[in-house]
Amino acid sequence: MFFVLSKTLGVFHVPSNLIMAFGALGLGLIFSKRRRVGGRLLACCVAALLICGFSPLGALMLLPLETRFSPWNPDTGDPAGIIVLGGGLDPELTAARGTPATGGARIVVAAELAYRYPKARLVYVGGNASLRAVNLSEADAAEGIFKNLGIREDRVQLEPNSRNTEENVRFSVQLVDPKPGERWLLVTSAFHVPRAMGLFRKAGMTLDPYPVDWRTRGWSDVYKLQTDWIAGLDLTDTAAHEWLGLIAYRLTGKIDELLPSPMLRPVR
Repeated sequence: MFFVLSKTLGVFHVPSNLIMAFGALGLGLIFSKRRRVGGRLLACCVAALLICGFSPLGALMLLPLETRFSPWNPDTGDPAGIIVLGGGLDPELTAARGTPATGGARIVVAAELAYRYPKARLVYVGGNASLRAVNLSEADAAEGIFKNLGIREDRVQLEPNSRNTEENVRFSVQLVDPKPGERWLLVTSAFHVPRAMGLFRKAGMTLDPYPVDWRTRGWSDVYKLQTDWIAGLDLTDTAAHEWLGLIAYRLTGKIDELLPSPMLRPVR
């Protein structure tokens, strides 16, 4: 139920979709007796789209997420395993085109880490988050990519059934069954690290985050206007989606903090 609600109601919880919905309402009112109300609503929606697209609002919302955890320090010891959360592969496009459709950095970094640490287990976690029935999962597509990159099959474990972050974590902890004292890396987008780390802690597993897929360059971005309206709007939508995910997971007790804080692991 939580998954279905997140995919249906969640459509209107990103600024662009919400603004467009109100814009459509305003456009409809223009052709009714409430023409003045419709015009004002439409003007507000245009202004909101301009603010979300050209202002540094998206960067301002993303930076607290992306800077919450520090990049991983390799001097602290080799990992026993690497968990990669899905999100960079499109199973539907992969199925339609017959070739892996990826635009994310997660799987690229996962392959790099696998070669850097040849003794580490590599776990890719990702099913299909679509409400439509598609047989291919992200993990299935990732398996082909890892194989083509020359990573041994016996090193790779796949979890193809999880559909959202909460299931990613729950199913991966069951699959990995970490031993006491093992060091594991978590590869996911930088803005997604706090929510994922909060869920893993709740599940009783401690990992070292390895953030990738950065969307901001640093706090200097809050002083710059966006030159690409579409990119700026996507930045704001991404930030809003992640903050709403944190709020929803906190309200439902899936994480213990609204914005999980870093936990320092002693250097051995």
